[in-house]
Amino acid sequence: MITDTLHPSPLAGWLVPDAAQRRRVLTDVVAVWVEHAMVFGDVHLTAAIVGFHRYRPIPPPANYPTRLVEAAGAHAERFTALEGLIAQQQPTEPHYHLALLAVSPTRQKTGCGSALLSHHRARIDRIDLPSWTTVPAEAERLLTRYGYKLRPPLTVPNGPSLHPMRRNPHHASRTMPTNSARSIGDRWHDQHA
Repeated sequence: MITDTLHPSPLAGWLVPDAAQRRRVLTDVVAVWVEHAMVFGDVHLTAAIVGFHRYRPIPPPANYPTRLVEAAGAHAERFTALEGLIAQQQPTEPHYHLALLAVSPTRQKTGCGSALLSHHRARIDRIDLPSWTTVPAEAERLLTRYGYKLRPPLTVPNGPSLHPMRRNPHHASRTMPTNSARSIGDRWHDQHA
């Protein structure tokens, strides 16, 4: 699903100029990052969000340089250049890094992406983290509806522009759901007194 969404984009064309290799390379590189997010972040697959909790620095994927070359072949340098460009803009404070957002092309404009972003927004507000992402221009409008604000654009050398976006947590959304059928009281004290 992520590859299907990325494949026709100008960024994918820049990363893998050879259209015959593009789908395989994107699939293999995305697989490395999805696996990494399963350890250090989140993967939601109704539509796809791949994100990382950056409370502290996290290591790159295991054996990343080797795996990137295996996955991307001659295109590995472009992936490395893109990662370096994005890393220069990424916040150093604790945040949630929304690394990938994808909706299957056959399900776009059906509310899947909006539903996933609503869930995402509520979750990061509850844990009081800002969220940060870098997107192509086509995704700006959607993310703006969910509170993301544009930052200065990045230009990939001889390639497309990308748009970093940041969303600060909204404190009104931080309340945790409660079970109104049970009084809150001091349960620990009641059970251990």
